[in-house]
Amino acid sequence: MINVYAMQKGARNVETSDEIKENCWIDLENPSDKEIEDVCTKTGIPEEMLKAALDEEERARIETEDGTTLIIVDIPIINDESAWYVYSTLPMGIIYNEKYFVTVCLRETTVLGGFLSGRVRNFDINKKTRFLYQILYMNAIKFLHCLKQIDKTSNRIQQSLHRSMKNKELIQLLDLEKALVYFSTSLNANQVVIDRIKLVSAIKHYEDDNDILDDVIVENKQAIEMATIYRDIMSGTMDAFASIISNNQNIVMKLLAAMTICLTIPTVIFSLWGMNVPVPFQNSPYGFWIVIISTVAILVPVIIIMIKKNMF
Repeated sequence: MINVYAMQKGARNVETSDEIKENCWIDLENPSDKEIEDVCTKTGIPEEMLKAALDEEERARIETEDGTTLIIVDIPIINDESAWYVYSTLPMGIIYNEKYFVTVCLRETTVLGGFLSGRVRNFDINKKTRFLYQILYMNAIKFLHCLKQIDKTSNRIQQSLHRSMKNKELIQLLDLEKALVYFSTSLNANQVVIDRIKLVSAIKHYEDDNDILDDVIVENKQAIEMATIYRDIMSGTMDAFASIISNNQNIVMKLLAAMTICLTIPTVIFSLWGMNVPVPFQNSPYGFWIVIISTVAILVPVIIIMIKKNMF
């Protein structure tokens, strides 16, 4: 899908455009081959650059060719296809030249939503370097938001695991730990790209935009530290709660074993006196009660011993 946006000089609002024209923002969401071909024809951007970000395994990097700059960064995504949210990352391409600014991704992303809703201050499509920095900043903020959500979800799952003997909560923690690995890897790759931006001569740097780039560096490094800390905590938590689940199962098995012993004693005694052969007290009118009392006399001390051994 192709979305084209334009902004008049001095205006703050983004307007949807029906055609691709100079100084516009072209947003591609899982574009078809025909849509990519149309954008390449009208903007002069190489097709390889547009398709680079459509590879889920594409690494974050910067590339320049004939006045066109390609920047690929990893962005956080949230999948809600299962019973809980699954976090992952996906590459997003930012491509621009003197006349056009293009973003391309396999799916719709909330990283760009703030620009369309007007929540980003001093946003101007015509100022491409600032636009680039602002996208990187919003991406770092999105990572931080997802990391906080992962931490909250982890705390909620840990409360359930205190009483659980099932694998559901442990699988959820495993998904969160995997997400933190993806986040940590992607954030470090993004940091390399951000550091290289300062050194690429094809990107025009302006004094007024340096503060935004500094904020990008600070937020991204903070996200890296948070991802590392949460991943270490999650790894230790997984090991601890795996032991807790195993211990909970052992407690149940111990209780069942104690109950089995208590049920076995009367079963054995009653089975012996139920055989079709001569047995003691068979001719006594009190034989039934003698057997019952004898069974209780044996069973009560056994139960007392088990209680002292904490088997109940």
